[in-house]
Order: sequence, then structure tokens, then C-alpha cells
Amino acid sequence: MTTKRERIGRVIAKVLRIDVDYRDEPKEHISVSSSSTIGAYYEKEPTTGEWLSRFQPTTAGTKHYLHTLFPFLNWILHYNVQWLIGDLIAGITVGFVVIPQGMAYALLAQLPPEFGLYTSFVGFLLYWAFATSKDITIGLLETVAVMSTLVGNIVLRVQDQDPDIPSEEIARSLSVICGAVLLFIGLARLGWIVEFIPLSAITSFMTGAAISIAAGQVPAMMGIKGIKTREATYLVIINTLKQLGDTKIDATMGLSALFMLYGIKYFCSWMSRIHPQKQKLWFFVSTLRMVFVILLYTMISWLVNKNIDDAKKARFKILGTVPRGFQHAGVPVVRKRTIELFAPDLPASLIVLLIEHIAISKSFGRINNYTINPSQELVAVGFTNLFGPFLGGYPATGSFSRTAIKSKAGVRTPLAGIFTAVMVLLALYALTSVFYYIPMASLAGLIIHAVFDLITPPNVVYKFWEVSPLEVVIFFGGIFVTIFTNIENGIYATVGASAALLLFRLAKAKAFVLGRVKIHYVTKEELLREDKHNDSTENTSSREAFLPIEHQDGSNPLIDVQKPHPGVFIYRFSEGFTYVNQAHYLDALTEHLFKHTRRTQLTNYTKIGDRPWNDPGLRRGQRIDTDDSRPILRAVILDFSSVNNVDVTSIQGLIDIRNQFDRYAAPEIVDWHIACITNRWTKRALAAAGFGYPTASNLDKLGHWEPLYSVADIGGAREDGDLERRCTPDIEDGEVHECKATGQQAVDEKVTAAFSPKVAPVVGINRPFFHVDVAAAVHSALLTIERRGPITDPKT
Repeated sequence: MTTKRERIGRVIAKVLRIDVDYRDEPKEHISVSSSSTIGAYYEKEPTTGEWLSRFQPTTAGTKHYLHTLFPFLNWILHYNVQWLIGDLIAGITVGFVVIPQGMAYALLAQLPPEFGLYTSFVGFLLYWAFATSKDITIGLLETVAVMSTLVGNIVLRVQDQDPDIPSEEIARSLSVICGAVLLFIGLARLGWIVEFIPLSAITSFMTGAAISIAAGQVPAMMGIKGIKTREATYLVIINTLKQLGDTKIDATMGLSALFMLYGIKYFCSWMSRIHPQKQKLWFFVSTLRMVFVILLYTMISWLVNKNIDDAKKARFKILGTVPRGFQHAGVPVVRKRTIELFAPDLPASLIVLLIEHIAISKSFGRINNYTINPSQELVAVGFTNLFGPFLGGYPATGSFSRTAIKSKAGVRTPLAGIFTAVMVLLALYALTSVFYYIPMASLAGLIIHAVFDLITPPNVVYKFWEVSPLEVVIFFGGIFVTIFTNIENGIYATVGASAALLLFRLAKAKAFVLGRVKIHYVTKEELLREDKHNDSTENTSSREAFLPIEHQDGSNPLIDVQKPHPGVFIYRFSEGFTYVNQAHYLDALTEHLFKHTRRTQLTNYTKIGDRPWNDPGLRRGQRIDTDDSRPILRAVILDFSSVNNVDVTSIQGLIDIRNQFDRYAAPEIVDWHIACITNRWTKRALAAAGFGYPTASNLDKLGHWEPLYSVADIGGAREDGDLERRCTPDIEDGEVHECKATGQQAVDEKVTAAFSPKVAPVVGINRPFFHVDVAAAVHSALLTIERRGPITDPKT
């Protein structure tokens, strides 16, 4: 009985001339007797309304969403003294490191040094409330060295077009826009888009950027003037080498600071190895090496320059005046003109802000046994960058090595960021007079030392090569693009190349023609036994398995893989089945089937003009080869175990190839069986195209067709442990004439003797050509072939 909605729908369809009854599906091609002890199950197709209902807001869902926006509510009420001690130590440790780096990286962004402290303070102050990672550190650290360089490039490009726009306005406007975009992505729970950027692209970009930043800091470390450090990296290196003769006394402050940083690092690493019981002590000494070096060289600078009243008169270049407190706090000026000028660089900025942050948080989540929510992390980063400019901040994100320091220092919760923020706040109000004497060459050495941690070690690159050589090509390609052009082009090159590689792999995905093997299970002792019965497998357990006939999967080529039956082919897709690869898949299937089968009818055309243009046929006077031993095409079994979704193009490709095979096998019909379908919408799409059931027009051609169903116990396994049986129910009397039990020989008995009353088909009986696995599909195809009997040989 149709509902009112269905009747209205049919009226509208009739007006629009839409055929809603286009399916050639018999209404009662299969049924189950009421006396049968096998329960009937008719699988219903999903509807659009059912799909839309998944997105319907609910009270519980809304509450859960709001609760996930503030993850700190899950742990703040459990906060205790032990957590406080761990967070305090970790926060102070990171604070000591971030203060000198913050000022140094602000200079990379073409901003006064105090902006680095503002950004660090805001990042630590705001991130903890929205974070799902306790380890991640937001602030002016290595990753933000890359971001700072990118911001600096944007500032210079914008000012080249409009010199009247202050650098602070450009940086703060960029932060507001980037923060708003990331906040929207996070609130919409679209954090999964980060997964489209692979690890090889991230490491390539970070390595190239580190080399670029380090090369740009060498002139400052050596006191060389007049070099345009914003040019392509290779030009910066060449020009620096040309002007090495212009090195100033700054080099003594820069090179010695750099060597001291590495010396302390390797000394602490060596001491940790020979004194493992004091590993924690040496970790903290190594962590604080930057603070020690900066304080040491600041003291030296003060001793040398204490009598000067102008930073320009110093013996070597020093940082100069750093304003006390938040001198630039206020509502950021965001003008349309400014946004228009930096809009082309916005995608690169967003990529830098999010890719490393998510990668770092996921990595440390796995290390410390917790999971992060990528969308919520984007909320945290977006919120920090959106509101940071109100205190003078500019774009900032996470750092790998400083996050590692925080993790190793014993951080317990995200609240550790508050203690780091307090350290930065104290520096802004109590240490600005000390910052005046920091040597710029020493800061440059500190930056070089920090960013070199971003360079991917050769051992990691070798492991990439072992996993995927093509991605190593992308890795080095991205580095070369960064060095010979700029950081932005390096980002686009690696991401674009990775996307192209993904599409290529999808478009050229391999498919396999499978065959049957009988697998036996043996123990290690049986495998190594050397007596004369070593090759006997009579008493071992066994099962049926399906392997590529040509062993493309690397299986033992000595194993004899048997075809399931002459004219029956099993075809397994390897990487989905969509418009990208459907032609490649189906062309390969057609080529294989035409090569290993022959036409059912070997007909000579009476007139030469009757022959199709694409069928050259035999030469005049030649006779048909009646000795062709190839079988005719009987059945095609598709393994959809790797297919989740299909589309219009892929389904139309299946329809076309089905029609082609029907013409090839005429007057016989080719059975299509599809196994391992895991998506209800995929089943609906296939059924809409006429797959999964015998069409009304083909029922006469099917002859003695017998459906074969996989049935299982309802509500749990049977007491005898037999979890599944494959049976063909007799529709009239409920008997089973062909019952195949998994791992057992075929039996012939009544359903009442073989099954409990709680047995039902796994797949709906209205879709008899959809099967739970490949084995069921093969048994079904073979049963139908057996019931039809031999085909009349057209050669006789």
C-alpha cells in the first residue's frame, strides 16, 4: 500500500516524465515458504531522507558539540598538586626557551622584537582552554620561524605595492583572517581536510624552509651588510660567499654562540649516555642551553657597550630598545586594501599554520597514549590567532622540538601554558632593559641552531625511500623549489605533487584476477619435520582462499592457483572504484576476458559488408577455428572488499561492460556476482543499475537458476560452534538440497535437521547476486552452472 507521500511523488514524476519504475526487477522472483525454518530477510535500500536525518540536530548532539568545544571541562575538576608540579616545571622550562626565540623570530617577520613576546604570551594564555593535546606548544618556536619568515615575505611584498601600510598592520590583519578561517574550519568540524597533506610534503617543506631561514641568517651572524636575504636561497648563499671578506666583529659573537650551543647539546647527550641515572638532569641542562648562551653573550655585550647611549654606536649590532609592557595592545586595524594585497599568500599561510600543528599533536598523542581532535585543535589555533592581534600578536602555531621539551619536562595538562605565559609576562615588564644589549649576531646563531632541528635526517629519508620511492622524489623536489624560488612555491609544489601522485595511483590502480587455492594450517614443528610424511596435509585443518592467478601480490609463485571454473572469473579491485579509475579497471577486465574466452557463437558473415568495422574476422577462404579450446564466458565475480563508494561514471561503466559481455556471450547470459559490499549506498547504486538480482527479461534465459544464500544464526553462534552455512532453500517445501557448510563437506538434509529456528540470510534474499564473501559468490556461480547443465557447443 502506497503512502500519500509516494503518491504525490509519482504524480510529480509523471509530470516531469521521470520513469520511477525503470528497474527490470521481478516482484516475486524469490520467496520463502511460511513453513520454512529459515527466516526471510529482505534488505531495504537507504533513502535520501535517512541520509539527511544523520545531520538533523538533536538535543544530545548539541550538548555534546558544546561540551567538546571546551575540553578542559573534562579534567580541570580533577586537577591536583602532582599535576601542578609537573605543569609548573614544564611551563617554566619552556618559558626560559621561548623568550629569546620569540624576539628573534619577530625580527624574521619584519617586526620589532616585542611582537614575538606578545604572540608567545597570547598563544600560551589562550590555547590551553581549547586544546585536546597537553604537549603541544603554541608560540614563536621553530615552526613559527617558518611562519615568521613567511609573514616577513608577505610584509615586504605588500609594502612594495603600498609602502604606507605599517608592517604591524599587515601582520596583525593576516593573523585575524587566518584565525577566522581556521576557527570556522574547526567549528564546522572539517579538521579531516588536514589529512590531504602527506608527511612527505610536510617534511620537504620544513626541510627546505629550514635551509632557507638558516641561509638568510648567516649574513646577520657574520655581520655582513648589503645582502638581500629575501631573495631565492641559492642567491643568498652565493652572495654571502662573495662577501665573506666583509665579515665584521659580529662574527665572533655569532659563530662562537652557535658552536657553544652545539657543544652543550652534544656534551649533554654524551653525558646522558654514560650517566643514564642522571638523564633528567642533563635533559634540563641541554634544554636551557639557549637561555644560558643568550645571557652569557648579553653580559659580554653589556661589558663591551655599557657606556653607549645609542644602540647604533655599539661595537657590534645589538637588539636595542624593547618597550616595556603591551605597548601595541588594541583593536587591530583590518582594512580591505590590506587584505586584497596579501590575499594571494593566504593559502600558504593557512597551510603552514595547520599542517605542522596537527602533525605534532597527533605524534605526541600517540607517544603519550591519548588521542587528539583535529577539528578542536584548529578551533584552538584559530581562536589564538583571531584574538592574539588584540594584544599585538601575529600568526603562530605549534613547534615540534619545544613540544618535545615540554613533554620530556613532565607536563601533565595543557594548563602548563599558563605558567609559560607568566614567564613571558615577567620578561615584558622586568627584563626589557636587559634585552637592549642582546647581540643580533648571537640571536642569528640561535635561530640557525633552532631551525636546523627541522631538517629531516638522512636516516628518515632512507626510510621514506624504503616505503615509497616516488615520495622521496617529491621530497627533494620540494626542497629544490624552495631553495631556487621561495618558501611559498615550495609549499605549493609539494602539496600539488602529492595530490597528483594520489590521483595517479587512483587512476592507475591495479586489479587482480583471482583463483582458488586450498590453504592448510601447519605448526612450526610440522613445517620443519624432515621425515617422509613431511608433505602430507591430510590431517591438517584447511580452508578455501583466493589469490591473484599471476601472483602479483608476492605470494609464492610455486603455489598452483586454480581457476574456479572454465569461464568463471573473479576480479578484485585494489583501490576503490570511481570515475577516476573505472575505465582503467574495466578495460583491463575486458582485455583479460576476451583473451581467455571465446564467443559463444562462431558465426561467419554471409556478406563481407555485414561484418562490423571493428571485427576484422577471418580472411577470405579461411575457416573458423573449431579447435579453439578456450571456454565461453559464464560468470563474472567482482570483489568489492576495497570499494566503499561508487559514482555515476563507475556504475555506467559496469552497465556498458555488462551489455558488451552479453553480446559477446549471446545467446547465453553472463551471471554477475558481487561480493563483500560494505556500503548500503553502493548496494543501492548497483541495484539501480540492475545488479544483484535476476532481471525480469532474463528470467527465461537463466534456465535452472538456483539462488545460494549465506545464512547465520540470529542472536549468536549455535552451540555446536557452526557459525555460518551456505544453503539453497527449496521454495516449495522448505528443504535444502544443496547445503554447503564452511570448512565441511556438502551435506544433503532437511533444514529442520541442519539449523535451529533462529537462522536467517546474512544478505537480503531479494539480492541473491550480492554475497557476503568471494567464496559464497563462487559457490553460487558454480551451482547455477551445474543446474543449467552443459551448453550446446556451437562448433558441432
